Amino acid sequence: MILIAITGASGVIYGEKLLNALKKLNIKTGLIISKNGKIVIEQELKSSIDDLKEMADEYYHSNDMTSKINSGSFKFDSLVILPCSMKTLSAIANGYGNNSITRAADVVLKERRKLVIVPRETPLRSAHLENMLKISKEGGIILPAMPGFYHNPQNIDEICDFIVGKILDVLKIENNEFKRWKS
Repeated sequence: MILIAITGASGVIYGEKLLNALKKLNIKTGLIISKNGKIVIEQELKSSIDDLKEMADEYYHSNDMTSKINSGSFKFDSLVILPCSMKTLSAIANGYGNNSITRAADVVLKERRKLVIVPRETPLRSAHLENMLKISKEGGIILPAMPGFYHNPQNIDEICDFIVGKILDVLKIENNEFKRWKS
């Protein structure tokens, strides 16, 4: 199972597209949406929160600290946080498991599973970069939402698909979400 967490940063379309891609690949998913993530979803997506929940195999409440995803004994493969707010990034970098998203990230790092964080903020201050470095040093993968343009994207979907394809690549999941570089 791949857990997908959507936090309160702009770019929730990435979470929606990753859920769709994994569903097409028949990969089991769990979804967590933060309180602020729900607000951003309502602002940015045509899909509703219920639509996103239906795409996932399981849904976990972000404020349920008794959820099985908060325990290292619950087996899941990886956690992708996209978009990842700087608040969530800071909590993870500093070991502050104050909700199911940050606690699940803590579990992933301590159990040496795969953590992929897609930060969505610009510009970045030194504290943001230092927090990303802390997570990277512990084995987390920082995958900023910085699409390439060598594939000549024609619309927003193709720009987003590039990032989703890169996420699937680091999870070692074969995909054709974007046109790859050809020399």
